[in-house]
Amino acid sequence: MSKKNQSNGSKTAAIVPPNDNGNGNAHITTISNMYEDYFLDYASYVILERAVPAMEDGLKPVQRRILHAMYEKEDGRYHKVANIIGNTMQYHPHGDAAIGDALVNLGQKDLLIDTQGNWGDYRTGDSAAAPRYIEARLTKFALTVAFNPQTTDWQLSYDGRKKEPINLPMKFPLVLAQGADGIAVGLSTKILPHNFVELCKASIDILKEKRVKIYPDFMTGGSIDVSEYNGGQRGGRVKVRAAIEKADKNRLLIKDLPYGVTTSSLIDSIQKAVEKGKIKIKKIDDNTAEHVEIAIQLAPGVSPDVTIDALYAFSNCEVSISPNCCVIVDNKPVFIKVEELLKICTAKTKDLLRQELEIRQHELEEKWFFASLEKIFIENRIYHQIEECESWEEVVSTIYREMKKYVATPSDPAKKGDKRLELFRDLNDDDITRLTEIRIKRISKYNSFKADQLIEKIIDELEQVRHNLAHLVEYTIDYYQMLLDKFGKGRERRTKITSFETIKAAAVVANNAKLYVDRKEGFIGTGLRKNEFVTDCSDIDDIIVFRKDGKFLVTRIADKTFVGKNILHVAVWKKGDERTTYNMIYWDAKKGRAFAKRFNVTAITRDKEYDLTKSGDPKNKVLYFSANPNGEAELVTITLSPNCRARTKVFDYGFSDLEIKGRGAGGNIVTRYPVKKVVLKEEGHSTIGALKIWMDEVSGRLNTEGRGRFLGEFDTGEAILAIYKDGTYELNYVEMSRRYEPKDLLYIHKFDPDAPVSAVYFDGNKNRTMVKRFYIETTSVDQRYSFITDHKSSKLYYATASENPVVKYSYKQKNAKREKTLEPASFVDIKGWKALGKKLGDFKILKTTELHNQTTSTTQPPAAPPAKTPSTNKTTTKKTGKQKSNASSLKAGDTVEFDVGEQGSLF
Repeated sequence: MSKKNQSNGSKTAAIVPPNDNGNGNAHITTISNMYEDYFLDYASYVILERAVPAMEDGLKPVQRRILHAMYEKEDGRYHKVANIIGNTMQYHPHGDAAIGDALVNLGQKDLLIDTQGNWGDYRTGDSAAAPRYIEARLTKFALTVAFNPQTTDWQLSYDGRKKEPINLPMKFPLVLAQGADGIAVGLSTKILPHNFVELCKASIDILKEKRVKIYPDFMTGGSIDVSEYNGGQRGGRVKVRAAIEKADKNRLLIKDLPYGVTTSSLIDSIQKAVEKGKIKIKKIDDNTAEHVEIAIQLAPGVSPDVTIDALYAFSNCEVSISPNCCVIVDNKPVFIKVEELLKICTAKTKDLLRQELEIRQHELEEKWFFASLEKIFIENRIYHQIEECESWEEVVSTIYREMKKYVATPSDPAKKGDKRLELFRDLNDDDITRLTEIRIKRISKYNSFKADQLIEKIIDELEQVRHNLAHLVEYTIDYYQMLLDKFGKGRERRTKITSFETIKAAAVVANNAKLYVDRKEGFIGTGLRKNEFVTDCSDIDDIIVFRKDGKFLVTRIADKTFVGKNILHVAVWKKGDERTTYNMIYWDAKKGRAFAKRFNVTAITRDKEYDLTKSGDPKNKVLYFSANPNGEAELVTITLSPNCRARTKVFDYGFSDLEIKGRGAGGNIVTRYPVKKVVLKEEGHSTIGALKIWMDEVSGRLNTEGRGRFLGEFDTGEAILAIYKDGTYELNYVEMSRRYEPKDLLYIHKFDPDAPVSAVYFDGNKNRTMVKRFYIETTSVDQRYSFITDHKSSKLYYATASENPVVKYSYKQKNAKREKTLEPASFVDIKGWKALGKKLGDFKILKTTELHNQTTSTTQPPAAPPAKTPSTNKTTTKKTGKQKSNASSLKAGDTVEFDVGEQGSLF
């Protein structure tokens, strides 16, 4: 390169050897242009040859070459993986490590490759053994759907020595069944795996011109929220959760994993959350063997329900996956919905089946053609006519001449009354040659009857092939049904489709910090350990601070934060909290009056200072302030200045007369005279009413948004009664983080201590069905009590705490099914919860149906008197006479059927 070019620096050029263009001039290409061309070549190579699967067969090139190499060696026996890798290297221009990793990945999907040996574990992340120790062969499924040399398009391998398939003739939506991941230059693909059975059924529906929807399914199980799946396209996402069970109140078990998460990575994410103080657990044990099991021992006093939510919020127990369905079509990447991709795959399968049928039709026609020629040639002894022929040409012409006497061809069609056999094509020299090659042994042992049978069999098969071609859609449907019947067993959906509620991290994070306040100097934080302790909190909480000058702000918790001097109140603030009500009396210096107000703080801008007084005068000051978690309105005593002109200088003021308004409201005038002091006289009651609670019948989570089954209106200290299928009941205080298992419940509602429980159960000790009624006498909460006999055959059929229930039940007696109606209130008296009850009969109940006559609603809260709080002074001797109504959650005339064989529930 010249010095001039070196010193210029604007554009560097490379001189390429001259092309033979006649004038001997060299072609000069700048390096910038070379870079642009090479980069595009490289990007195209990575996209087409390495990262993105082809639409036709759902395979990347390395996967296709592995399967082709295995098909070449296929003999029904296992082959060493090292040999398979070596054979694949004839087609794949890369190292053995890349081929081995791709082969192990295919084998772990358990679809195309039958493995033997230690192939690793996708659940734990364990790697496979060395290639020389493990073996593989193609599965029966792969041989059925992926290979047919007659319908395969071929190309030369990278070195020109071998032929390899451009695409395998895949007669199945493989790309959707096993999924695909790949990162290329400038784009990526992430196709999630779908269920084998559902894909076959969806393809059948497509052929029937029905609309279909398909959703991901993972070998690791778990549950998935597909509400934002968006057909697997860019912009969509799915949330996947592990399955977490409560073994007992101190231990949790993780049984299924989210997609793409291993047991080791899951445990690491939990340990990181523990180290940060987000979750409080005592111990983690990985007991994974045949099935996944991670045991989590909880710290003393930690709620298992809150811990489950925290695991979803702060660890890999819940992951969000963003799909991006991208495949190669005509050597170009195309972004497409999974349903559209399935339609294309189904149409491709139908076309491949058509090609196979046409090939088979041609084979059968040729087979029939020669079998017919052979029969005519032998039965009419045409071979005798060539005995005197002296040349090959004479032999051929003689056979042509003699065969025309017995066959009609398109060039020599049969005429009316012609009894010659009609052939679908003309005879050629190859046909004549084959006839002359028939051995004397075959001619001498020729069996005309068997020949007719063979021809008839060929004709029957040919007619069937032609019928299938004429009814190609039905034939393709039968093909998918065959795949379903032959290979679908054991491939049922493993990942449960459900909807997830958003877990607010602040609501489930463990208290890992302590909040302190220096009221005089105006500091708050976790590092002020020598100052006043406020509360336990987490390191992601927001803190609300009210000052004596009538201003407040909300700030994120920190080690030490200045929020202003003369702090009145500091607490953890929850966004959207409409129940915490602040009561305040302040002096407005500008107007010379005292005002009282009640307000909520539901939404703010963090670190912004808000003025609660109307005038905003700097001399304004707060005379009285209280924070009330349930909207309580207290009674205060106000003492006026002794020098004022007011006649009454001491009087009571009740906040219950004030409406709860916005924080910007000025408030109501309390007095026009100077106030000396305001003191609390009497604690107040809630003025915002009881809290209406529902239970989501899918997730089992409590909520106040009206989702699911209405449980009742709850005031402070009131409890929920839950009766379970295993014959136990439990009292729980209302905690919005609590989660129930709807499939385990028979009854759940607000607890009324004056409402008796009516139950029908089978006593395993005495082999009889019993009926009992009892009051809830226990006072402990969050503890289960069994009210049926402790026998492995004992079983709870029915239980409710509604007023005067009527139950229709069926049973078998003397091989006949009988039905009767039961009113527990008139059948048995109320006794203790440990009593056995009264015998209903020596039989087992098949089904119970509860008949309701009360007018109530399943979604709107019924009008019911407030339930009493569990009391330790409650006794059973005074519970007689008329019982109080416990509001039902069903409509008038509704019936609830319980299939006792499957122990059904209200949900």
